[in-house]
Amino acid sequence: MAENFPVVIDVEKISEKEELKKLREACERFGSFRIINHSIPPTLVADMEKVVEALHDLPLEVKKRHTEAISGGGYVGPTLCVSYYEAIGIYDISSSQSMNNFCSQLQVSPQQRQIMEAYGQAVHGLAVKIAQKMAESLGVVEGADFEDWLYEFKFHKYNFTPETKAYSGFRAYTDSSFLSVLKDDENVGGLEIPDSSFRFVPIRPFPGSFLVNLGDIARAWSNGRFCSVQQRVLCEKGYKRLSIATLILGPKNKNVQAPEELVNHDHPRLYQPFPYEDYRNLKVYKKFDTDQTLKLFRLA
Repeated sequence: MAENFPVVIDVEKISEKEELKKLREACERFGSFRIINHSIPPTLVADMEKVVEALHDLPLEVKKRHTEAISGGGYVGPTLCVSYYEAIGIYDISSSQSMNNFCSQLQVSPQQRQIMEAYGQAVHGLAVKIAQKMAESLGVVEGADFEDWLYEFKFHKYNFTPETKAYSGFRAYTDSSFLSVLKDDENVGGLEIPDSSFRFVPIRPFPGSFLVNLGDIARAWSNGRFCSVQQRVLCEKGYKRLSIATLILGPKNKNVQAPEELVNHDHPRLYQPFPYEDYRNLKVYKKFDTDQTLKLFRLA
C-alpha cells in the first residue's frame, strides 16, 4: 500500500508540531493509528497478557458470575451469530468498588489484581495523554483533561481453530468509546479496518506498540471532525487470539458534547448533548454495531 497505514505516532515526539499534525490527520482520515515509544514496560504488558489468558481459562460457570450494571458489561459469551468470540469487561476500573466486585466474582488472586491495577494505571495515563494531544491538535486546551472520564477494560478472546479459517470472528463495529488503547495479539493477526479507499485491510501485529482506535464518542466530542473507525476480526490462522483493550468511554456525571471552540457558524453543533450511559444503553438495546446510535442524537 502506498500510503503509510496505519499511521505511526511517536509518543516521545507527540508535542512537536509535525507529530501533532500527523496525529490530527490520522484521527480525521482513519480514526486509527499505532503508537510507539510509549514507555510502558514490556514486562508489565507480558504479565497482563498472562492474567487475561488465565481469566479466560476459568470454567464457564465461574466466568458467568461476572456481571455489570452497565449494558454490554461483564462477561460476554459466544452466541449463534458470533460463536467464536467471548469477552470479559470491567466497567469503571478507576472505582475500587468495581474492581472489588470483579475480583470477588472471578476469584482473582492478589497478585493478579496488582498486575491489573498497575497495567490499568499505566495505560490510562497513556490514553489521557493521547486524548489531550488529540484535543490540542484541534485547538482545545481548557477543559480537555479527560482525567475523570469513565474508562473500562475489555479482554477479548477468539476461539479460532484450523476449521474456522477465513471465518468472521466479529462483524464490523465501532467502539462505544472516545478511544481504545489496544494491545493486539502479536502472534495472531486478523484485525481489519478501512483504509482511505474504505476497503477493509489487515492490520498486522507490531511488537511493542499499541493500536489506538477512535469510537463514536470521539466523533460526537469533536463535532464530527474525528472519524469513528469501523473494525472487524477474521480468522487468519487456526489459533486462539487474545487482545486487551483499555477504553476511555465518556465523562462522569456530565454530558458528552463538543467544546465551544469546535462550534461556530461554519461548524454548527452536530449532536445534542447526552449522558454517556444513555448512549451506551441505547446502542446495546437497539443492537446497533456501528454508528447508527450516534445518528439518533444528531441535531436537525
